[in-house]
Amino acid sequence: MTKIYYNPKLKELARQLRNQSTRTEIKLWKCLKGKKFYGYDFHRQKPIDNYIVDFFCPELKLAIELDGYTHGFEKVFEKDNIKMQKLSELGIMVLRFVDDDVTKNIDGVLKCIEEYIRKHTPGPS
Repeated sequence: MTKIYYNPKLKELARQLRNQSTRTEIKLWKCLKGKKFYGYDFHRQKPIDNYIVDFFCPELKLAIELDGYTHGFEKVFEKDNIKMQKLSELGIMVLRFVDDDVTKNIDGVLKCIEEYIRKHTPGPS
Protein backbone atom coordinates (compact mmCIF):
# COMPACT_ATOMS: atom_id res chain seq x y z
CA MET A 1 0.00 0.00 0.00
CA THR A 2 1.44 3.37 -1.06
CA LYS A 3 1.70 6.00 1.66
CA ILE A 4 -0.11 9.22 0.83
CA TYR A 5 2.34 12.01 1.41
CA TYR A 6 0.90 15.05 3.16
CA ASN A 7 2.86 18.15 2.23
CA PRO A 8 2.85 20.64 5.13
CA LYS A 9 4.39 23.31 2.86
CA LEU A 10 1.03 23.51 1.08
CA LYS A 11 -1.02 23.88 4.28
CA GLU A 12 -1.32 27.68 4.11
CA LEU A 13 -2.19 27.66 0.40
CA ALA A 14 -4.83 24.99 1.05
CA ARG A 15 -6.30 27.18 3.80
CA GLN A 16 -6.44 30.15 1.41
CA LEU A 17 -8.16 28.02 -1.23
CA ARG A 18 -10.75 26.86 1.32
CA ASN A 19 -11.43 30.48 2.24
CA GLN A 20 -11.78 31.42 -1.44
CA SER A 21 -13.97 28.50 -2.53
CA THR A 22 -15.89 28.80 -5.77
CA ARG A 23 -19.68 28.54 -5.84
CA THR A 24 -19.46 25.05 -7.30
CA GLU A 25 -17.01 23.90 -4.61
CA ILE A 26 -19.36 25.23 -1.92
CA LYS A 27 -22.35 23.52 -3.55
CA LEU A 28 -20.63 20.12 -3.71
CA TRP A 29 -19.08 20.54 -0.25
CA LYS A 30 -22.55 20.96 1.27
CA CYS A 31 -23.31 17.43 0.02
CA LEU A 32 -20.01 15.83 1.12
CA LYS A 33 -19.13 17.48 4.45
CA GLY A 34 -19.75 16.03 7.87
CA LYS A 35 -19.82 12.44 6.62
CA LYS A 36 -23.18 13.18 4.96
CA PHE A 37 -22.31 11.16 1.88
CA TYR A 38 -22.61 7.47 2.81
CA GLY A 39 -20.72 8.11 6.04
CA TYR A 40 -17.42 8.86 4.29
CA ASP A 41 -15.14 11.61 5.57
CA PHE A 42 -14.20 14.04 2.80
CA HIS A 43 -11.65 16.84 3.19
CA ARG A 44 -11.56 20.11 1.23
CA GLN A 45 -8.42 21.41 -0.48
CA LYS A 46 -6.25 18.54 0.73
CA PRO A 47 -2.48 18.78 0.17
CA ILE A 48 -1.14 15.50 -1.26
CA ASP A 49 2.43 15.23 -2.50
CA ASN A 50 3.05 18.49 -4.42
CA TYR A 51 -0.61 19.05 -5.24
CA ILE A 52 -3.82 20.18 -3.63
CA VAL A 53 -6.98 18.28 -4.53
CA ASP A 54 -10.39 19.92 -4.27
CA PHE A 55 -11.92 17.07 -2.24
CA PHE A 56 -10.36 13.92 -0.83
CA CYS A 57 -11.65 10.86 0.98
CA PRO A 58 -8.70 9.00 2.54
CA GLU A 59 -10.70 5.85 3.24
CA LEU A 60 -11.71 5.51 -0.42
CA LYS A 61 -8.43 6.99 -1.74
CA LEU A 62 -10.71 9.13 -3.90
CA ALA A 63 -9.98 12.67 -5.07
CA ILE A 64 -12.68 14.82 -6.66
CA GLU A 65 -11.61 17.72 -8.84
CA LEU A 66 -13.85 20.51 -10.12
CA ASP A 67 -12.70 22.20 -13.29
CA GLY A 68 -13.56 25.79 -14.10
CA TYR A 69 -13.08 27.42 -17.49
CA THR A 70 -9.28 27.76 -17.04
CA HIS A 71 -8.91 23.98 -17.18
CA GLY A 72 -9.65 24.21 -20.91
CA PHE A 73 -6.39 26.11 -21.46
CA GLU A 74 -3.62 23.88 -22.81
CA LYS A 75 -1.07 24.62 -20.05
CA VAL A 76 -3.61 24.00 -17.29
CA PHE A 77 -4.84 20.85 -19.06
CA GLU A 78 -1.25 19.53 -19.22
CA LYS A 79 -0.71 20.27 -15.51
CA ASP A 80 -3.99 18.49 -14.69
CA ASN A 81 -2.82 15.39 -16.58
CA ILE A 82 0.53 15.34 -14.75
CA LYS A 83 -1.29 15.76 -11.43
CA MET A 84 -3.71 12.93 -12.25
CA GLN A 85 -0.82 10.65 -13.25
CA LYS A 86 1.04 11.32 -9.98
CA LEU A 87 -2.10 10.78 -7.89
CA SER A 88 -2.74 7.55 -9.79
CA GLU A 89 0.81 6.40 -8.94
CA LEU A 90 -0.08 7.01 -5.29
CA GLY A 91 -3.12 4.75 -5.69
CA ILE A 92 -5.61 7.62 -5.71
CA MET A 93 -8.55 7.61 -8.11
CA VAL A 94 -9.54 11.04 -9.45
CA LEU A 95 -13.07 11.88 -10.52
CA ARG A 96 -13.25 15.13 -12.52
CA PHE A 97 -16.29 17.27 -13.10
CA VAL A 98 -16.65 20.60 -14.85
CA ASP A 99 -18.31 23.43 -12.94
CA ASP A 100 -21.37 23.24 -15.19
CA ASP A 101 -21.94 19.64 -14.07
CA VAL A 102 -22.20 20.76 -10.45
CA THR A 103 -24.21 23.89 -11.25
CA LYS A 104 -26.73 22.30 -13.62
CA ASN A 105 -26.75 18.64 -12.58
CA ILE A 106 -25.59 18.15 -8.98
CA ASP A 107 -27.72 14.98 -8.75
CA GLY A 108 -25.81 13.49 -11.69
CA VAL A 109 -22.46 14.36 -10.07
CA LEU A 110 -23.54 12.76 -6.78
CA LYS A 111 -24.81 9.69 -8.66
CA CYS A 112 -21.41 9.33 -10.35
CA ILE A 113 -19.61 9.52 -6.98
CA GLU A 114 -22.11 7.04 -5.52
CA GLU A 115 -21.46 4.63 -8.42
CA TYR A 116 -17.72 4.82 -7.75
CA ILE A 117 -18.27 4.07 -4.07
CA ARG A 118 -20.56 1.13 -4.81
CA LYS A 119 -18.07 -0.39 -7.27
CA HIS A 120 -15.03 0.09 -5.04
CA THR A 121 -16.20 -0.79 -1.56
CA PRO A 122 -17.14 -4.20 -0.22
CA GLY A 123 -20.83 -4.78 0.33
CA PRO A 124 -22.32 -6.09 3.57
CA SER A 125 -21.18 -9.65 4.34
